[in-house]
Amino acid sequence: MIATPGEPDLPIPIPESFYDQTDEELTENDIKRMDADDQAIQTILLGLPKDVYAVVDSCEITKEIWERVRQMMKGSDIGEQEKKAKLFNEWEKFTSTDEESIESYYHRFIQLMNDLKRNKHFPENIAANLKFLNNLKPKWKRDVTIVRQTKNLHEADFT
Repeated sequence: MIATPGEPDLPIPIPESFYDQTDEELTENDIKRMDADDQAIQTILLGLPKDVYAVVDSCEITKEIWERVRQMMKGSDIGEQEKKAKLFNEWEKFTSTDEESIESYYHRFIQLMNDLKRNKHFPENIAANLKFLNNLKPKWKRDVTIVRQTKNLHEADFT
C-alpha cells in the first residue's frame, strides 16, 4: 500500500532479521561478541596502509575487512618482485639526512629493517650494523668509533 500526500505515514514492517535490539535485550554473549568484533576491527585498521584503509573503511564486520585486506595484500609475483626491488634500492640509498636527529634516523632505519624482514630478506647483523653506523652524519663520528671499538659488530643487533 502506497501512501499519498496528506495521509499519515504508514508503518514499515521490519523483518525479524533486521530488528535492532536494545541494550537490555542483548545477552552477555552478544555484548562480548560485539566488543571483541569492535576490538578486532580497530586492531586491523590501525596497522593498515592508507590506501588499504580507504577500501575497508566502510566494512562493518571483521570478517569482511579481513577478506578485503587479504585480497589486496596478496599481490602478484610481479608486484612482489617490484616490492623487493624497491626495498633493496631503499637499502642501498639509505643514509641520514641533514639536521636529522639520531632518534629519527634510527626510527627510519628500524622501519626499513622491518620492511626487509617482513619480505623475507634478512641482512646479516654485520651488514645492518655497518649500514647504520657508516651512514650517520660526521658529528656522530666519535660515537661511531666508540661503538666499533667496544662492540662485536658480527653479533650485536642494533635492530
